[in-house]
Amino acid sequence: MKLPLVIITILSLSLFANIANARGTYQTAEDFINQAYDGNPPKSKVLWIDDETKAVIESILAHSFKKMRLRYWQQDNQSVWVMDEIGKEAPITVGIHVKDSAISQTKVLVYRESRGDEVRHEFFTDQFKSAQLTDDLKLDTHIDGITGATLSVRALTKLSRIALYLDEQITANN
Repeated sequence: MKLPLVIITILSLSLFANIANARGTYQTAEDFINQAYDGNPPKSKVLWIDDETKAVIESILAHSFKKMRLRYWQQDNQSVWVMDEIGKEAPITVGIHVKDSAISQTKVLVYRESRGDEVRHEFFTDQFKSAQLTDDLKLDTHIDGITGATLSVRALTKLSRIALYLDEQITANN
């Protein structure tokens, strides 16, 4: 049985529309930072990545890390990090707000993958609230996965671990 060309075209377009819907900008980095600091953010700072820090980041990521520096915002006992990590094929931009050495908020700012965008919803990101870093650089909180979004879940978990580690580093140096 052959389907008419019109039906095939409509089905194809709806498939591509669903794929395109998984991609999007949900909040700008500037808005995330402003929200974290109640509209009064500090000036950004730069953390130069030394060899030891790079080695730790690479061990968490399980791949090489090419950046020489990272921008962050710190004030008192809190810091904000905006970082990217590849999900399956494309970078996911995530904002992470750390307060008192624990995650206060995790937010997917830009999602570029074709599927798995469920990680952007609060039902998922709320799992990171209050998470802290253990001595072996793991989260002290179990993060439930999402079927079909395994690599995106891993990306957010890795970035959360890195943000907590980097917060420790800048806190220790103050």
